[in-house]
Amino acid sequence: MTMNAATSPIRLERLSYVVDSVRVLDDIDLRVQPGEIVGVMGRSGTGKTTLLRLIMGLIAPTAGRVYINGTDITGLDEPELDEVRIDMGMVFQGAALFDSMTVAENIALPLVEHRRRAGGDRARWVAELLEMVAMSGSEDRLPAQLSGGMRKRVGIARALALEPHIMLYDEPTAGLDPISAAAIDNLIQHLRERVGVTSIIVSHAVRSLRRVCDRAAVLHEGRFLALAPIVELETSSDAAVRQFLSGASEGPMTERGQQ
Repeated sequence: MTMNAATSPIRLERLSYVVDSVRVLDDIDLRVQPGEIVGVMGRSGTGKTTLLRLIMGLIAPTAGRVYINGTDITGLDEPELDEVRIDMGMVFQGAALFDSMTVAENIALPLVEHRRRAGGDRARWVAELLEMVAMSGSEDRLPAQLSGGMRKRVGIARALALEPHIMLYDEPTAGLDPISAAAIDNLIQHLRERVGVTSIIVSHAVRSLRRVCDRAAVLHEGRFLALAPIVELETSSDAAVRQFLSGASEGPMTERGQQ
């Protein structure tokens, strides 16, 4: 794959984030090309979700720049950020569905908020989104009637409602059994093929990332230890990278009592 900074949907330059003197992220650089699926993996509490929040403009970096489709979002006000966010879909770890709303109402919520589509056109688009995530016919069901994997699919459909070119996934297979997790992995790949979205997935599920990602980064102590196809990471000279991928309990990631 040829990297072109001018066309990178997501570009991070020397991105840092500090909270209460703790450096959560430290000098992160990343360029993601159109249609690429990039994974960010690391132990719990390493700043993976913080990275997504910075990309969405939900929090501001302490230093560095975030470029979305070539636009530096770090100095934008909230209305300007909202315009940029329309081109980004976010899939939350717990799907974040509203329990009192039906599946159709949950998916249509971004359309209502942004006054996109209406009436029969909106209903047809919701049905098409449900078909896209293999949930056709579930419009009238409530989240409580869905399995964990089904809720994740509805969350993905809602994130696609405004037809974004960028998708951000926060632990999309967390809490799912292996079969449901594999189905979500397949769906992420299918969406790339069908609608051409560019994706970042943050996860500690190495098996899932191995299935779907073009490249993956290992995040540790605020920095990317490596960024490459996972097959290359598995033979990395960095002992911490090898420890994470193998799941070993002993090694550089746990040597300072971080178990």
